[in-house]
Amino acid sequence: MFSIIAGMPGRRRLAAAVLAALALSVPLSLVAAERIKDLASLQGVRNNQLVGYGLVVGLDGSGDQTTQAPFTSQSVINMLAQLGTTVNSVQGLQLKNVAAVMVTANLPPFARIGQQIDVTVSSMGNAKSLRGGTLVMTPLKGADGQIYAQAQGNLLVGGAGAASGGSKLVVNHLLAGRIAGGATVEREVPTALGQGPFVHYELATTDFGTAQKMVEAINRETAAGVAQALDGRVIRVIAPEEVNSRVAFLGRIENLEVRPTKSVAKVIINPRTGSVVMNQTVTIDSCAVAHGNLSVIVNTEQKVSQPNPLSPGQTVTTTQSEIDIKQGGGSLIHLKAGVSLAEVVKAINALGAGPQDLLSILQSMKAAGALRADLEII
Repeated sequence: MFSIIAGMPGRRRLAAAVLAALALSVPLSLVAAERIKDLASLQGVRNNQLVGYGLVVGLDGSGDQTTQAPFTSQSVINMLAQLGTTVNSVQGLQLKNVAAVMVTANLPPFARIGQQIDVTVSSMGNAKSLRGGTLVMTPLKGADGQIYAQAQGNLLVGGAGAASGGSKLVVNHLLAGRIAGGATVEREVPTALGQGPFVHYELATTDFGTAQKMVEAINRETAAGVAQALDGRVIRVIAPEEVNSRVAFLGRIENLEVRPTKSVAKVIINPRTGSVVMNQTVTIDSCAVAHGNLSVIVNTEQKVSQPNPLSPGQTVTTTQSEIDIKQGGGSLIHLKAGVSLAEVVKAINALGAGPQDLLSILQSMKAAGALRADLEII
C-alpha cells in the first residue's frame, strides 16, 4: 500500500494517506455486523421432529441376532402379512440380513406435499453394521401421532469394518446412516406468518442491547414505531396484512445488518473429557500461579519365605508394599493481564499444564477473581 502512495502526486498522496489512516482507525467491531436472519428467528417458523420404526434389509449377515432381538422377527412377520405372505411361527427364523431401526427426520417449515427431506437411520437392536442396507417403507409420525412423511431408500454409512480370527477393526460408526432425500412429505404443517398485524422475532439468546439495536435498525429502515422490544428476547414488528406484501417486507427485514453487543465471557469445562472451550471475550487479570503435579506410586512385591529342609516350618508368602509420593516442581509463574483470547491462551500455555490440571487452575483463578468469565461445568 505504501509503495502505491509514494508514486502519487502530492495532493493525491496526502488524500490516500488520510483514507488509509481512517481505514486503520475503524474499530473491528464495525466489520462484525450480522444479519437479523442470523441473530433471530421468526416466531412460529420452526422445524418439526418426525420419528418412525422400520426395517433395514439387504445386509450381508450383519443384521440383528433374532434370539436376542425378538422384535425384529415380529416386525418381519407383520410386514410379510401385510404383503400377503403368512408365517405361522417365529421359531426357526434366522434373519441375519435384517435389522430393526429407528428413523428420524426434521420437517422444515413451509414443507409441501411431495417435497423430499433427509432422514437418519439408527440401529436399535444388536446389528453389527447397517452398511449396504435398504430401508423399506417406513411411516414417520409427529408429536400428535399423525403420519407426515414416508421414508424409503438405500443407506449411506460413512465407515468400514472387518473381523477375522478374533480380531476386529472398525473405522467410524457403522450402526447409523443417512438417506439424502429419503422421505417424501405426505402431510403439511400450517405455518402462520405472525398473528394479525404483528410478527415477532425471537433472539437466539437473551440480550437487551442486541434487541434494542435490532429495533433501531428496523425502525430506521421502515418507519419509527414499527418495531418494539417486548423484552430482551422478543421483538414485535408491525407487518403488512397482505401475504405477498408481508413476505417481501420480511425478506427486507431479515437482511438488515446489526452489530450485536459483546457476548458474555464464558469458559465451558467438561471434566469427563478434559475439554476446555472459551469465547473471545474472556480476559484475565494479572496473577501468579504455581501448580505442581502430585503423583503416588505404589509398588507391591510378593516374597516367599521357605524354612530349612529339616525344620518343621511351612512355606509362607508375604506381600510387601512400598508407597512413594512425588511432587513435580511447580514454580511460581506470573501471568500478565490478557486483553484478547490469544493472549489468554498464551498465558495459560506458559504453565505447561495438561487438560486435567488446567481445570483446577481455571477454577482457582475464578475463585481468586483473576478470571473475568463465567465458569460453566457440563
